Amino acid sequence: MAGLTLAYWLDRHGFTVTVVERDETLRMGGQAIDVRGAAVQVLDRMGILESVAALRTATRGMSVVDGDGHELMRDTTSTLSGGVIDSPDIEVLRDDLVHVLYAKIDGARYLFDDTITGLTEHGDSVSVSFSRHGTEAFDLVIGADGLHSAVRRLAFGTEPTFTRRLGTFLAICTAPNLLDLYYWQVWYRDEARDTIAGLLSVRGNSEARALLGFTDPTLTVDYRDTEAQLTVLDQRFGSQGWVVPEILAAMRSAPDFYFDEATQIRMERWSSGRVGLVGDAAYCCSPVGGQGTSVALIGAYILAGELAAASTEGHVDHRRGFAEFEQRLRPHVLDCQSLAFDAATTRRPAPQEGFDTIINSLALTDYS
Repeated sequence: MAGLTLAYWLDRHGFTVTVVERDETLRMGGQAIDVRGAAVQVLDRMGILESVAALRTATRGMSVVDGDGHELMRDTTSTLSGGVIDSPDIEVLRDDLVHVLYAKIDGARYLFDDTITGLTEHGDSVSVSFSRHGTEAFDLVIGADGLHSAVRRLAFGTEPTFTRRLGTFLAICTAPNLLDLYYWQVWYRDEARDTIAGLLSVRGNSEARALLGFTDPTLTVDYRDTEAQLTVLDQRFGSQGWVVPEILAAMRSAPDFYFDEATQIRMERWSSGRVGLVGDAAYCCSPVGGQGTSVALIGAYILAGELAAASTEGHVDHRRGFAEFEQRLRPHVLDCQSLAFDAATTRRPAPQEGFDTIINSLALTDYS
């Protein structure tokens, strides 16, 4: 989300943009995400608000069940995923938003199935080495490559230097709508094992997103080792009730299986010379708070705008642009991270009103 949004606005401001994507195509999968507060304004200014709103999950509410599937409670005012049909926020599938953003960009050049392997700054440019494309010079390099950012590693140092582990692990995949849910989601919590399982109907109830989550502050699992991740899930959830066995089976066969620890990225600065970071690569708040997409969209908009504002006659004062970007966004990011960290450590739901106050307090400059 951060990368494509940044590409759109940089192109709009007159920059020549190259987007590098490790996957062979747009990366699909992921959970339902929420666009809130000032991030909704970003979509509006891009001219895609109506298109994104038309794809919202339209969830009516949620139920909580026991291991036998008996309903314990239901709620039509809020859900664990964050969205309900009458909310001012927009809950939409991650890959649906990616497609809308991608279709909106006209002028960017794309390098799919490639990744950056080296960065060397030469004063007035950065020499970028690619795994497949050779080497090329750019004025600026912006890492929008997520929690496990390669750009951050090359320009700033190894990942553990900047991570703040929250001890919560999440697994997500596309699954059949096993319960024939109708714009609904169902959750099962095993208090003794401190685990949670969920099923959310999506895309007009034609499919679902399945989620498994658990807490273990001492566990480490390589985010690249899918088989090790599935083994951990089998060990944690293999004897549980409800439709957990079917969810485990779906995760083993899903093409979009995702597993990772909820982790924050905390950095003293988001730029080094001509290399900057945005989105999760710079300031991942973690999925616990549900603000990652909104802060990514907002950050990309502000970064592009500040770089444009710092440009004269084809020359960009990147130091000024990066500094203004940080000054505007960092206080809001730190507040979001603090709320998410408190929620994770106390194991209580994140206070949505607190996040809403933070996101809604962001006043977006008109950089046009």
